[in-house]
Amino acid sequence: MSDTLSIKTLQSISEMPEEAWNACLDSDHPFVTHQFLKALEDSGSATAEAGWMPYHLVLEQEGAVLGVAPMYVKGHSQGEYVFDHSWAHAYQRAGGSYYPKLQLSVPFSPVTGPRLLVPAGELQMQRKLMLLKGAQQVANQLNVSSVHLTFLTDSERDLMEDAGYLVRTGEQFHWLNNNYSNFDDFLDQLSSRKRKAIRKERKGALENELEFEILSGTDISEVHWDAFFNFYIDTGNRKWGTPYLTRSFFSQIGETLGDAVVLFLVKREGRYIAGALNLKSSECLYGRYWGCIEDHRFLHFETCYYRAIDYAIEHGISRVEAGAQGPHKLARGYLPTKTYSGHWLRDPGFHDAVADFLVAESREVDAEIHYLKKRSPFRRETLD
Repeated sequence: MSDTLSIKTLQSISEMPEEAWNACLDSDHPFVTHQFLKALEDSGSATAEAGWMPYHLVLEQEGAVLGVAPMYVKGHSQGEYVFDHSWAHAYQRAGGSYYPKLQLSVPFSPVTGPRLLVPAGELQMQRKLMLLKGAQQVANQLNVSSVHLTFLTDSERDLMEDAGYLVRTGEQFHWLNNNYSNFDDFLDQLSSRKRKAIRKERKGALENELEFEILSGTDISEVHWDAFFNFYIDTGNRKWGTPYLTRSFFSQIGETLGDAVVLFLVKREGRYIAGALNLKSSECLYGRYWGCIEDHRFLHFETCYYRAIDYAIEHGISRVEAGAQGPHKLARGYLPTKTYSGHWLRDPGFHDAVADFLVAESREVDAEIHYLKKRSPFRRETLD
């Protein structure tokens, strides 16, 4: 760093005013806003006690904030969705200590978006590179094993090599809005067999007198959040043991993020029985959490995938990201899409070993994406 540029860290995002943090954003991506990150901390969801110790990066010049990055000291690899458990085991077998590590990410949120927050301008990429170097500087000061950035944008991925980071490739399934006028317009692009299958699923989901509601902003009450939290807890207990998010987190994002929060709820006989939580930007609808307390045929597909497509078409949103993993999404029109993460390991020998691993892993991801695209539900001519 030059004499006038410095890196500092924050033990809580509350140490910086909301206006100063959000002034560093060059998009309306909801997950990196001060409001979302503060809700995680205030609610006890992302705290040192939960294994996510806030250690946010700030790039300053003579007291003026030039950029920020959400960063955490991690004592485990839970809630990240880019899995490095095998790296931790290998390093520990070799006599090293993989934990703690530094994580530049949004806790519990496998959504692609900016991780290095710098206002738009001709110096934006240069200052993002300074934040990357700053993370390495902090890692050296804290004597931690590594620095990790997950679900990077394409432009931030391109910065990784310049800063000495390794790039890892992953895969998700995203739906793309090709200027469809309605759901049937989308279905017309699919093969006949896939169209019939989706229509059958949508019809089946409406059996048993189910009613669907879409709520956002001030329309979402504490009654709605109580119902949804029950769904979230039920899914969490069945899938990964202890759910990450506390009840107060949902109330706080409802209060502070406004219409960026979109809740799909399902009711039967006057009682809420299922729901899906989404957040949105001007470009993307992000499907985050789903749960139910009654099982109904095709209800998950309808609530999480088809209603999201309907919503995106109606509101002119260009894509839907329906969360991590899930090849079953392919048949519903969600196509395999590459995701990226960046990794810097302080031990040069370990860094080189991981680099070799990533070369082979990247080939496997490319091969899988090629295989899946060949089995897309879209008519061949629509993909050319």
